[in-house]
Amino acid sequence: MRLILSFLLFSIFGPAVAQEVVVLEKGTNIPLSYVAIFNKNKTVSTFTGSQGKADLSKFSSREVIIFRHISHHELTITKADVIASGGRVFMTIDESSLQEVVLSVSRFKQKKQGVPQKTVSIKPEDIVFSNPQTSADLLQSTGKVFVQKSQLGGGSPMIRGFSANRLLITVDGVRMNNAIFRSGNLQNIISIDPLAVNEAEVIMGPASVIYGSDAIGGVMNFYTLKPVFSYQEKKISGKILSRYSTANKEKTVHADVNFGIEKWAFLSSITYSDFDDLRMGSHGPEEYLREEYAGTLNGQDVVIENPNPQLQIPTGYEQINLLQKIAYQPNDIWDFSLGAYYSTTSDFPRYDRLHQRRNGQLRFAEWFYGPQRWFLGNFQIAKKGIGILYDKAKFTGAYQFFEESRNERNFGREIKFTSKEMLDAWSINLDFEKGFTKNKLFYGAEYVLNFVGSDALGRNINSNEIFDAPARYPDGSSWQSLAIYTSFQWNASETLNMHFGARYNAILLRADFENSYYDFPFSNANINTGALTGSVGINWRPTPNVTWKANLSSAFRAPNIDDVGKIFDSEPGSVVVPNPGLKPEYAYNADFGFIWKIGEFLVIDASSFYTILENAMVRRDFELEGQRTITYQGEESNIQAIQNAANAWVYGFEGGLEIRFSPALKLLSQITLTSGKEELENGDTAPLRHAAPLFGNTHLVWTFSKVKLDLYSEYNGKFDYEDLAPSEREKAYLYAVDENGNPYSPSWYTINFTGQYEINENWKATASLENITDQRYRPYSSGIAAAGRNFIVALSYSF
Repeated sequence: MRLILSFLLFSIFGPAVAQEVVVLEKGTNIPLSYVAIFNKNKTVSTFTGSQGKADLSKFSSREVIIFRHISHHELTITKADVIASGGRVFMTIDESSLQEVVLSVSRFKQKKQGVPQKTVSIKPEDIVFSNPQTSADLLQSTGKVFVQKSQLGGGSPMIRGFSANRLLITVDGVRMNNAIFRSGNLQNIISIDPLAVNEAEVIMGPASVIYGSDAIGGVMNFYTLKPVFSYQEKKISGKILSRYSTANKEKTVHADVNFGIEKWAFLSSITYSDFDDLRMGSHGPEEYLREEYAGTLNGQDVVIENPNPQLQIPTGYEQINLLQKIAYQPNDIWDFSLGAYYSTTSDFPRYDRLHQRRNGQLRFAEWFYGPQRWFLGNFQIAKKGIGILYDKAKFTGAYQFFEESRNERNFGREIKFTSKEMLDAWSINLDFEKGFTKNKLFYGAEYVLNFVGSDALGRNINSNEIFDAPARYPDGSSWQSLAIYTSFQWNASETLNMHFGARYNAILLRADFENSYYDFPFSNANINTGALTGSVGINWRPTPNVTWKANLSSAFRAPNIDDVGKIFDSEPGSVVVPNPGLKPEYAYNADFGFIWKIGEFLVIDASSFYTILENAMVRRDFELEGQRTITYQGEESNIQAIQNAANAWVYGFEGGLEIRFSPALKLLSQITLTSGKEELENGDTAPLRHAAPLFGNTHLVWTFSKVKLDLYSEYNGKFDYEDLAPSEREKAYLYAVDENGNPYSPSWYTINFTGQYEINENWKATASLENITDQRYRPYSSGIAAAGRNFIVALSYSF
């Protein structure tokens, strides 16, 4: 009867009836975007937009149509039935999510169930809902990545006990790490605009086989918005967003627009953010309060009493991000894309340095980073085809420019020192995939070239006299990496597959030292070294509801210009000098985990890992021709250098839980426990600096139709004085004080609530109340306290 009615409706009203379909998730009525819609022989196809809508006019009246989505069960239905249902189609979620696709592990799309490494996926809807101010905040929202901050304009991720240049960042497949990425905390990740990120993935643990040097603790991959082709009348689409936060008076505006036709697509994006000084919470350690700060009165440095000690002065800054992409797809075989990214900040204060004290007084009158600028030009060619050597091929050529500067002046002193670094980075990647029946071979090559420019000067703030000063890095130095890699996915059966991989990397470093300021016993550094890494992993699914994963892998980090040639004050009273004798450090890792689906309502995801770091590059006391001290910026300082002087061990547990009470209500919880030890000069061991305390989050999420509500808590464990690394104990100004007068990192928690309402197909409103109980806390190793009670409101318009 239904079929007859459908046929009569179509016969009477013709193609004007139900030519538009809305695809919704069954049980929640959420519109599903990026649903592929095609006929059986795939001669006609389309996809849904951001509101779950698609035009079916290209399909014939009695045609059988297939609806396919990455996280939902496939649906087959006739066009006549779509018409009879009023143009609404419901798809059932795939509860196990085992068919999720990941892009990062082999540089090509793979089903997540076939990947032995643990990966964390951040989808577009997660980004929109979490409303992160920076990409560091985006990673932190997963509950699986710990983030340290030295200032508001910062965010240094920690993964499995590693941080900074032992983690790798990529943007659209291009390596962001460069020759001056340091071992201390890094804030380069804030150059990536979270509102221009389409999705992100984190590989937990070593990934040097595919990504080379630095990928010891993990890889963070960001995939930005993609231009969308159009086969319909509507060729222009986009989004406008505005957001305000009370804790730092954030004012953010974002706009992106896409123009697409059949073979060409253009996408533009812009984001501007203005952050004021950050207010901390009311309930917590008094040591975090900002009682006073340095200022200038009548040309003299003075200490100013802060009328609101919860306000962290100064911390505010501004940032702008631009993105432009062009895509050309002449046919189903070739795909060309060109991307240009630009990010810049205003000056931003190094807040942790600005509340350092010496002899009871503020040490610095000024300490700020100059504008952090980053440009990436990226050209990619992708080709499909069945050939002898490959089925898929991808070429990626990229150029990046980095600029950063440091500006510091001691309290009461006339001389301000400024160092400025500029870096050009070129890279080429060739990646291939070849299928053999059920098995796949991946292989490729990579070349990276970095040139470093560095200079410094001193300026008398009273007389404006300017003079040269020793640069942070050897000016004109270079760093090169050449590599080949291969990996093989062997699908032994429907329930068992294995991965094997190997990579050889050659590293060349050249640096010439300027000895007019310091009489070093060497004039240059020439490093020509190689590294061989490998991996083997297994996935076993003894039942449809259980997956076991195990992985053995090695990784390395080669010395870069920051390790070999840096001159800087590492801590009060110490200065780091160059060391041209460095060699690569190696990591050996084993991890084991499982995913267990119990019935239709419970999923448990757990894994454990153990990593050994050998020949670790660490900062230790050093001698230059028998001398242990050196004069630096007018002060006698202890000499230190980066040296291959230690081994380290790190191990931990990662657990996840999902309970689905109904299609609309679910509970999600994540927890990570990490512990690590580092070998000291005397042979003893001490806690590893970047092994974070226990951390995690728990979310209770209710979603139905146009409404999504999330009540959640974030929490961190405690680090007693004995748990702190020696280098952290020396930074007592970062921490609270225990009953014995020793620094320690207290445990903390927050209670938060977020709600999102889809006003109509164009307008969406999101509001959050974070840290409802107004806790005053400072995440481990951070130099700035986190936001107190914070109300966030965002309004977006899609067209």
